[in-house]
Amino acid sequence: MKNLQYILVVFLMVFSSKEVVAQKDSIALQRKARKLLRQGNDLYKKQQFTDASVAYRKALGNDSDYDKASYNMGNALYQSKNFKEAIPQYELTAKTAKDKFTRAEAYHNIGNAMMESKNYQGAVDAYKNSLRNNPKDDETRYNLAVAKKLLNKQNKDNKNDKNKDNKDNKDKDKKDKDDKNKDKDKNKEGDDKDKDKKDDKDGDKDDKKDPKKDSKKNKDDKNKKKPKPQQGKMTPEQIKQLLESLNNEEKKTQKKMNAKKAKGKKIKQEKDW
Repeated sequence: MKNLQYILVVFLMVFSSKEVVAQKDSIALQRKARKLLRQGNDLYKKQQFTDASVAYRKALGNDSDYDKASYNMGNALYQSKNFKEAIPQYELTAKTAKDKFTRAEAYHNIGNAMMESKNYQGAVDAYKNSLRNNPKDDETRYNLAVAKKLLNKQNKDNKNDKNKDNKDNKDKDKKDKDDKNKDKDKNKEGDDKDKDKKDDKDGDKDDKKDPKKDSKKNKDDKNKKKPKPQQGKMTPEQIKQLLESLNNEEKKTQKKMNAKKAKGKKIKQEKDW
């Protein structure tokens, strides 16, 4: 029993000593972090923002929950125009800050970095979070109004660009369709030309046919072109013969009339009642 108590006492002493050492190490790290923070602040005042951000990063390496170091590092990165890298530092401050005003300032700066990155929706959300922690901050309220205005303009421009893209795509489809129809008409025209060439070629072949056949064909064509007497009409030869026949008859008749005149007129007999 005494041995067990002895072991327990020794264990408590060792554990306590380790805890004390850990606390001492933690205090030492915090002191070192504060020292690095002050160095960073001096560099920041001299506008040596890159060197200042390095000092703040080292401070966070010694104390990861050091919200002042993360906030100041965010400011140094912001001043170096590294807006996207500054945002996570402000978010860390907003998460670890113990008072509302520090969180409000962190969200306000997140909104500013979002504005510089043209992420207007993110800026609107950040400024709203800042006002939730500090409703009396007029500067944040003003920045929120500006962010909303820019967000509306961005959404409108994106909508117009989308409509323009849709119109361009429709015009392109129409142009492609017209070009396709033109190619189709061109191919058809080429086919017609080929057909005409073929017809001309066939015509040349016809011109090279047997001359005897052509002579016969011309003769037949000539006969076909010669007018045929229509039914009920006389040919010139028939008319001529008829006229000659009538002249002969007329001569014979005239001859008889002359002979009768020579014998005297015939007397008309009166009727006996």
